[in-house]
Amino acid sequence: MEISVLGGGNGSHAAAADLTANGHNVRFWRRNSEAVSRLCASDNSLALKDASGSRQVRIAVVTDDIGKAVTGAPLIVCPAPATAQADIAKALAPHLADGQVIFLPPGTFGSYLMAKIIRDAGNTADITCAEAGTLPYLARMHGPGEVAVTTRATRLPVGIFPLKNRHQALDVIRAAYPAVEDAGNGLSGALMNAGPIIHPPLITMNAGPIEHFEHWDIHNEGTQPAVRRVTDRLDAERIAVREALGYGPPHFPLADHYNAEGEEWMYGNLAHEKLTDSGDWRENLVLTEHRYMREDVAMGLAFLVSVADWAGVPAPTATGLLAVCSAICSDDFRKSGRTLENLGLAGFSISEMHSLLQTGLAL
Repeated sequence: MEISVLGGGNGSHAAAADLTANGHNVRFWRRNSEAVSRLCASDNSLALKDASGSRQVRIAVVTDDIGKAVTGAPLIVCPAPATAQADIAKALAPHLADGQVIFLPPGTFGSYLMAKIIRDAGNTADITCAEAGTLPYLARMHGPGEVAVTTRATRLPVGIFPLKNRHQALDVIRAAYPAVEDAGNGLSGALMNAGPIIHPPLITMNAGPIEHFEHWDIHNEGTQPAVRRVTDRLDAERIAVREALGYGPPHFPLADHYNAEGEEWMYGNLAHEKLTDSGDWRENLVLTEHRYMREDVAMGLAFLVSVADWAGVPAPTATGLLAVCSAICSDDFRKSGRTLENLGLAGFSISEMHSLLQTGLAL
């Protein structure tokens, strides 16, 4: 299948390399022209490292021309951070046509945001935006020419916006990612996002070591019983919000990620052990700038708190963590982050929201 991959981070490189290795014709877009030139100078070749070893894969097209990357591609995979979604949507708008699927793994309700930006730009094509509960890969770059994939998602819950396009969209995404599971509409998919659950407790409760040590592994030394108890409480609030909005199981509770003998989570059993054993997450974390703060808190956690408030569900742990992270960054993410208010949706009733999620934006 012709697949466009957008972005220049760990997830985008993993997608470009892995989808190529699986026989798809990948067009890899990056806005960074210098990085594109370097990859082109290497004959479009990336080293893909995983449990099977390391092998070179040659990507069909590498370009900084987004029109060249996406025109006619049935599937557009965009693992870029949520902070980049608005700019990417504006760049995509002139080039999209009926039937194309934009896949955001994960999305932070970017499925709605990007669809609205594209529609507001004047594109009335019948496109679909989808978002997953996590990236299809646990991956890290080992320099500019190699991406290491620690493990791949074995269950990938995906929400669809608008839901009326679910069957066609899921068929397209499954052609690339067979682990995809139907998670209902785009808001349900957004409330599957694991990042705003796992990362905010880890970065706040490890703030001292993060700012003291040159490198720190929040998933290894940083994941202590006290942190896990906070994570479990936060995740219970997420699930309560889902249930209040009528979304049933599976909710993919994060506790299953840590329990090797429990229900299979998104990355399968033993994923946490694989992650810590790899050593790839022993990083230099700039607390106020890292995507765990700027994406998973300012976007994802702020969104969860706003939905909880809107749905009338108490979320004291989420609200408290959001306040602490706001203080760390000298900001107020409840006001400045991605929220239903800032998306213009806070005035909707629950029934009106479900209608929008089903039918999409008006022409």
